[in-house]
Amino acid sequence: EPQKPVRPMFPYFRSIEMFAQRALRLSLRSYSTSVPKVQNLIGGKFVDSNATKWVDLHDPASNNLLCQVPESTKEELTAAVDSAANAYKTWQYSTVMTRQSIMFNYVRLLRDNMKEVAKLITKEQGKTLADAEGDVLRGLQVVEHACNIPSLLMGETAHTIAQDMDSYSIRTPLGVCAGICPFNFPAMIPLWMFPLAIATGNTYVMKPSERDPGAAMLLAKLALDAGVPAGVLNVIHGTNDSVNFLLDEPRIRAISFVGSDHVGHHIWERGTKNGKRVQSNMGAKNHGVIVPDANKTATLNALVGAAFGAAGQRCMALSVAVFVGEAKNWLPDLINMAKGLKVNAGHIPGTDIGPMISPKAKERAFAIVEKSVSQGAKLLLDGRGVVVPGYEKGNWMGPTVLSGVSTSMECYKEEIFGPVLVCVEVDTLDQAIELINKNEWGNGTALFTTSGAVARKFTAQIEAGQVGINVPIPVPLPFFSFTGNKRSILGDLNFYGKAGVQFFTQLKTVTTLWREADAKELKAATVMPTMK
Repeated sequence: EPQKPVRPMFPYFRSIEMFAQRALRLSLRSYSTSVPKVQNLIGGKFVDSNATKWVDLHDPASNNLLCQVPESTKEELTAAVDSAANAYKTWQYSTVMTRQSIMFNYVRLLRDNMKEVAKLITKEQGKTLADAEGDVLRGLQVVEHACNIPSLLMGETAHTIAQDMDSYSIRTPLGVCAGICPFNFPAMIPLWMFPLAIATGNTYVMKPSERDPGAAMLLAKLALDAGVPAGVLNVIHGTNDSVNFLLDEPRIRAISFVGSDHVGHHIWERGTKNGKRVQSNMGAKNHGVIVPDANKTATLNALVGAAFGAAGQRCMALSVAVFVGEAKNWLPDLINMAKGLKVNAGHIPGTDIGPMISPKAKERAFAIVEKSVSQGAKLLLDGRGVVVPGYEKGNWMGPTVLSGVSTSMECYKEEIFGPVLVCVEVDTLDQAIELINKNEWGNGTALFTTSGAVARKFTAQIEAGQVGINVPIPVPLPFFSFTGNKRSILGDLNFYGKAGVQFFTQLKTVTTLWREADAKELKAATVMPTMK
């Protein structure tokens, strides 16, 4: 059957041509008096907001105004939930094959439009185009796994638990679910959330980050093109009021969140208090342990990429390097390698590090570095003075390396979320393991070694939820789950994989009695069934 042509729609541009024209005007620094405004998606239609408050969205490479994001009104928020609740009445009974077919369609559309989504990410969030495409790909892989939904939803059966009696369990959807997304992965995190929720029979209300909603809006448009019915997926915008509305709305059964510690705790506490199921992925301080027998070149390349890639704005960034014994002698080579990274706008070919998301984020990172130096840390490489010609007003911070760091210093205690590598020295592997296990966060860790015995010991004794052996950013593929632990997550069910399916479903157990003989009971049984 011939496929219908795909017509990507950019959320605040009426057509691809308008997007291209707008991009050209931006590149020439030419602006009209009319500022584009992001729309809501409610009931299968992209609609203008009646908001009275708007959030200015700036290109982080230039700080030029790109568009305005609405603080969706209470009426719009209610309409989105109304739409999802009405759609759920029929969507919950859609066949699993129907939902699987839509996921297959969605995979194709995401692949066909990956570069367009990546361009939006780079423009709004700042990461390089190559990194932005990786952002989309890792989300796409979750959708590919959702194509296995018939198998993922299989229950269990026990025959003849008693005479003529059987029991079986099935997984049923929860109802209306909602997602609150961060700025650092504008495509991957939304794709962690709504595709699996929809595939399991739920309907969804998504709130992208107000800092970069463009990618999420295009993902939503592609989902509609893939066959997601009107109302099954809705998108609203805003900040505190919108989040609190989702947490308080009684028809929303489950909330997914990825972001900062402060917000994550608020979402967990308020959401669970209101009887909702909540998964809240929060802060991290991921350590990379380097033992002297490691492959030096491969290890340094891994450290530099994992510490400074995406300007350090990853919850799985390798922000602490723990050098064991003589491995500390590799620091000069690491500095030289970091100095070779190119800081520039994300769309410029050859760029290694793009801008940070906002002036506030940059100033916070600067302040943490300054305070840590005052506490005794050695500043081996200072990226605070970076100037990018043509983009002088951008949120720039180059690779920064601090050594001689203790656990009491600000740079160790705080998640900096910038291109800063904190270096700690220990004498033994046992000390490295003890250091990491004492840290309150537990998203991930990595060990660099050529010894299988060392790797096995580390894997067995370390407490972090995701462990890489010579893999600097060990984010599991979707047939596993994202298994951060300790203070890095609130909630007992992780994102995607089997845990994700469990989060978006509830078990129903059915016990049936079909008598072999068509016997007639002459007297009702009043005693407790003993299941003999």
